[in-house]
Amino acid sequence: MSIPICYLFNYLIHNNSAEAFFFAGCITVLILAISARFILKKKAPVDPVFYVFAVHAFLSVVNLIIGLEQDNIIDGFVTFYLKEADPHINTAHGHMISFWDGCVHYLMYLLMIAAITWGDSYRAIGLYWVGSFLMRAIVYILGNAVGKYGTHVGPLFLLHMLYISVTVWACFCIFSQPSIRDVQLTNNREAERKSLLHRLLDLLFIIYLIPAFAFCVFRGLIVLDCSSDWCQEYTRQYEPYLKDPSAYPKVQMLVNMLYSGPYYIITLYGLMVPGCEWVPDLTLVHSGALAQAQFSHIGASLHTRTPFSYRVPADSQLVFLLVNVLYVLVPQALCYRCCTRSAFFLRRTPDKKTE
Repeated sequence: MSIPICYLFNYLIHNNSAEAFFFAGCITVLILAISARFILKKKAPVDPVFYVFAVHAFLSVVNLIIGLEQDNIIDGFVTFYLKEADPHINTAHGHMISFWDGCVHYLMYLLMIAAITWGDSYRAIGLYWVGSFLMRAIVYILGNAVGKYGTHVGPLFLLHMLYISVTVWACFCIFSQPSIRDVQLTNNREAERKSLLHRLLDLLFIIYLIPAFAFCVFRGLIVLDCSSDWCQEYTRQYEPYLKDPSAYPKVQMLVNMLYSGPYYIITLYGLMVPGCEWVPDLTLVHSGALAQAQFSHIGASLHTRTPFSYRVPADSQLVFLLVNVLYVLVPQALCYRCCTRSAFFLRRTPDKKTE
């Protein structure tokens, strides 16, 4: 429905202005009413989050259309919106979050809608989406407020805040769902008996967490205008986008330093001490957040909408991609390990005393 509705809105508004907008709105409401009537003929889902995800899936396709039209791949679908919308959407970061929302978030919404329809648990994919959405929202809102477009906040931004508020409510609904882990206690005891030296994979993850923590703090210091020669040289040779006046990369690195930094420390503890039941959920949220953050950062660093002086130099792109891709892929592997082999993180229940 997103594609024909966007095209209809764009065509009518370009021709008849306010009357066309009212007419297109009526048509949209009529289509939604017919669709709702068709759905309610069957067994309606009890979970109210289902309807939030359904609307978000609609908006995700709209965001994909926006990204495609911004890059001149298609034309005539959201031209009116790109002219009237806040200028933040036309930045390189705005391009990246449009594509992420239109592809990755759309897939997540379909998976969660299917899980609700079939009566299955969607908590795992939901937590991954929570991290991705919250990272996108925090960086986008703060970047709009403090960047060079901070004075151009209009009514559409307030509408975006309403969208964020409803989505935050859905995030709390996902967190309130019970965790389902089918792991036997005997496996838990066997996992507890193994020392760190006998858990080679966990040892490798622990070794990774230390330089990852240093890297996110290092980039945080760069955006805080650290005068160190290392910071200046790294910015000039590898990531000049960190100094982009749009402020999105600066906010992104500060969020990484303030949230990813503590995450690495407490995850380090969780991998060394058994019984930390919060580790799998925490890795799901963080891996989703980091995937979204790195996709937007890498894409915007290389995008043509970014001024040439702030793009990654051609002779440094290989190193830039290698470091940033490893920085996002290893947490995904850590998340997979913690969620699929979670016996080590379960608390040991006390043995019952026998008379």
